Amino acid sequence: MQSPKYIRLKEEVLSWIASGRYRPGDKLPSENELAEQFALSRQTVRQSLGELVREGWLAREQGKGTFVGRQSPERRASSGNRTVGIITTSISDYIFPSIVRGVESALKDKGYRLLLSSTDHRKDRERECLEMMLGHSVCALIVEPTKSAEGNPNFDNYLAVEDHGIPMLMINERYPDMDCPSVRVDDDAGGYMAADYLLERGHRRIAGFFKTDDLQGVRRMKGFIRACRDRKLPPDASTIVRYSTEDREERPQRLLREMLLSEQRPTAIVCYNDQLAVSLLDTIRELGLRIPDDLSMIGYDDSFLATATEIKLTTIEHPKSALGERAANLLVSLLENGERPPDKDVLYAPKLVERQSVAEKR
Repeated sequence: MQSPKYIRLKEEVLSWIASGRYRPGDKLPSENELAEQFALSRQTVRQSLGELVREGWLAREQGKGTFVGRQSPERRASSGNRTVGIITTSISDYIFPSIVRGVESALKDKGYRLLLSSTDHRKDRERECLEMMLGHSVCALIVEPTKSAEGNPNFDNYLAVEDHGIPMLMINERYPDMDCPSVRVDDDAGGYMAADYLLERGHRRIAGFFKTDDLQGVRRMKGFIRACRDRKLPPDASTIVRYSTEDREERPQRLLREMLLSEQRPTAIVCYNDQLAVSLLDTIRELGLRIPDDLSMIGYDDSFLATATEIKLTTIEHPKSALGERAANLLVSLLENGERPPDKDVLYAPKLVERQSVAEKR
């Protein structure tokens, strides 16, 4: 069932604002121009704009026209809006539910609600999520950037969020072109720690598998390479596998198989995360090899998957729930007390969790 015409026009105008096409202070087309453009009556146009004026999105100036207003924090507070939005790359799997639970726990204690959305690792969905959050007039926003190493095509949408005074904080990573605080793990140090742990135990042929369309993977890879160099072990491009979100189910498995069938097979591998480590276990089993007797392995994130198989993974800890709770508390402090979050990233130091998947190399 189609929405009434005035609602459809209202949503269209709101999308102009949410996308940054019209920013606070910009003048909208006249009622006559909108009526002609959308084949509507002036009465329908007036009804749409009137609702947006009442909601604070637009302001009328007698004799001058209709202008985009600014959804200030004070206006949102006076309207009783206590909804914080969170945009993650995924919702239902891996470590994301734990992060969201941390956010929700902190917000609930302070009387805030949570509006949750997911990009499903797609930039176009991220744009839609941002427009939806602005349309719902959230009082603050937590964002996990989507494919953060591939740039920020939704820069205008983020500026629109800033234009309307919505405090924003990023988790796990931050787009380099966005001047907002972030809460994340020191992934460079984490990648270094994983490689150094293996090197300390005598491994010299170490392969690394990193998802490099996000900056988390890039940082982990850089730390891995730095540890090898510090131990006088030049990085070997043939043992560093870079892959994207789209080919995570095929490329790492295929290249690991090739490595393990070669004469100079690695004795240990560092994985971008526990999810990848568990998927690579199938390839290792198919070749008749055992962890850690034939191949040592380190994961990342200390997720539930790290202990879900017969091999209990040595891994790097991700604070998950604590990270989400910290991000939410920083925003609440800003909303209620005017306390600005730190200018620099809030970093969690990595911690290595030792289990059964690494053996000494003699």
